[in-house]
Amino acid sequence: MGWFSSSKPEVSAATRQDRKQCWESRDLYFECLDRVGVLEAGKEGSACIKQKSQYEENCAKSWIEYFNRRRILAEQQKDLLAQSKMQAQEGKRR
Repeated sequence: MGWFSSSKPEVSAATRQDRKQCWESRDLYFECLDRVGVLEAGKEGSACIKQKSQYEENCAKSWIEYFNRRRILAEQQKDLLAQSKMQAQEGKRR
């Protein structure tokens, strides 16, 4: 395949059903991670093998990377919000 080849790899857009299936498998996998107390996907060892394989099977790799990063960022945001609420309450007491 050359630089200016007219053939394009076939990439089909995800249907509504595909997206729903991906989100459901993501939710099941993340619930399993929560149960075993793991924040970062992939660090759970053998605890969530079934859910992880379904997640990887039903979601595009780019989606998986996005969801995994988003999970960590969301948790960091929760921590920051909790800290800011505590600081606001302490400020009111003074």
